[in-house]
Amino acid sequence: MTKLLNKRADRVWLLMLAATLATWALGEGGVAGTAAVLLMLALACLKGVLVILDFMELRHAPLLWRILLLGWLAIVTALIVLCYWIGTR
Repeated sequence: MTKLLNKRADRVWLLMLAATLATWALGEGGVAGTAAVLLMLALACLKGVLVILDFMELRHAPLLWRILLLGWLAIVTALIVLCYWIGTR
């Protein structure tokens, strides 16, 4: 098991798996409300950042690529939050 945790990609994968299980547990557990929705969205956003930086291997790429992709993720996340906020009004 310790050999598995030596590689960054393996640790990131396990973190993403834990975030997925937490999101699933929140959704299936009947947890409702704005806090639960925002927590699930934050976990999804974290997973997106990890995919962009580690699995797309942009952690050491030129800054422009990181700005473009992380900016896209931030804009999409903000639009989802905005739509949710408008829908709850």
